[in-house]
Amino acid sequence: MKKKTLVLGASTNPERFGYMAVRKLKYSNVPVVAVGLREGEISGVRIEKPFSKFEEIHTVTLYIGPKNQPAYYDYVLSLKPRRVIFNPGTESSEFAAILTEAGIEVVYGCTLIMISNNLY
Repeated sequence: MKKKTLVLGASTNPERFGYMAVRKLKYSNVPVVAVGLREGEISGVRIEKPFSKFEEIHTVTLYIGPKNQPAYYDYVLSLKPRRVIFNPGTESSEFAAILTEAGIEVVYGCTLIMISNNLY
C-alpha cells in the first residue's frame, strides 16, 4: 500500500526541507500532496493553501516549527492520518500528546532519511 502523504510546510525554495521532501516522495512513487503558505508547484505537485481538504491521508510530515503548529492541530486531526512525522526541529510534546490521544502514531524522524533507507 502506498502511504499518501501530506507535506505540511512545503515551499518552492529548493533549499527548504519541505521542498526536498515533496520531490523525494514523488520520485519514490509515494502519492504526495503539499500545503504551504505560498502557492506554487514542486515537480508537478501543486502547493495548496493551508487547511485545504484532502482524502485518505496516511501520513502527515511536518515542516513547520512548534510555535506555528497550534493553528494546525484541528486541521491535522481532521485529516485522520494514521501517523504524523515530526522532522528535526518540529518536535512538540504538546502536539504529540494530542495526536497520541487521538490514536495517531507519532514518529520522531527525518522523512528524507526514512525514504532513503526504505523505512517509510
